[in-house]
Amino acid sequence: MTAAPAPQLVRPYGDRRDDGVVQLAFTLPLAAGERAREAAAELVRRMGLEQVLVASMERAADGFTCFVVYGRTPVAVDAAALDVPEVVSRKKGFDELNALVAREVGRRIVVLGACTGSDAHAVGIDAIMNMKGYAGDYGLERYPMFDARNLGAQVENATLARLAKEAHADAVLVSQVVTQRDVHKENARQLLDELARLGVRERVITLLGGPRIDHRTALELGFDAGFGPGTRPSDVANFLVGEVLRRMGKTWT
Repeated sequence: MTAAPAPQLVRPYGDRRDDGVVQLAFTLPLAAGERAREAAAELVRRMGLEQVLVASMERAADGFTCFVVYGRTPVAVDAAALDVPEVVSRKKGFDELNALVAREVGRRIVVLGACTGSDAHAVGIDAIMNMKGYAGDYGLERYPMFDARNLGAQVENATLARLAKEAHADAVLVSQVVTQRDVHKENARQLLDELARLGVRERVITLLGGPRIDHRTALELGFDAGFGPGTRPSDVANFLVGEVLRRMGKTWT
């Protein structure tokens, strides 16, 4: 039998390790004043925090106040016991990755990227797709062995699915920023439905990204992988190459 991992208890860190100090920021529909301050403090106490301190109280609008509140929690989490789905891929450099695709795939990998539905926030998809990338990390358009096509914002799901079929795309990258009332989840599912309707869902690698997206969420929605804040273009590029090779029955070398 495999031995269970050693416990790894972790607590929030404020002034010193394991002191349990956390910072909360929120808005209440109350005008700034002592009643609003006490309401904010009591709310945080009812969340289970102790030694509560309202550090900041600022008017947000008529009848609305923003608060920054500190408190301590006795709660700890055993990080070693958590079941967390993660995107697993080996990481190769720019030149090495292109050489691998040329040698093992023998053609350019076709990738379509877009913000779909009513989402007009193209910053994220641009950072991954555009040639310049960001933070010194090249976007997919810079890779010679990727045929990366950034379709921009507010692309209808039916249109993206149709273009993916027509282009024989290996992968579709979708960025979702607007998340009110979980509209990003509904919109993401619609794309998968359209790909299935056209008979290409199983052939196309589907990736979902955005500030409220992680790998678990993407898998739950039916996507092949999810990439959240902090993702770099090279992370996506390496995952795509590994997945294309896997689907070809080849191992990552």
